[in-house]
Amino acid sequence: MPKNFLLSASEASDVARGATAREGTPERESLRLLLIGSRHGVVGTIQTLHRLRFAEVGEWSPLLPGPNPGEVMSILTRLITLS
Repeated sequence: MPKNFLLSASEASDVARGATAREGTPERESLRLLLIGSRHGVVGTIQTLHRLRFAEVGEWSPLLPGPNPGEVMSILTRLITLS
């Protein structure tokens, strides 16, 4: 499973070439993180991510009904710069 998050040598060189070609104008991408679980689990994870300085509590959406009974969800949207 960890291999899914690693770049191969050819992918890494493609990324490096792309970054060099667009150094003057960084591209941005909208990235959404979705938490789904019990109210306690979702709120606790949001608070943990806040303590880790990953995201402010107020940046998350209000708790929404989840896909299954007893579940809630919250969404964080971030703009990231692609390098």
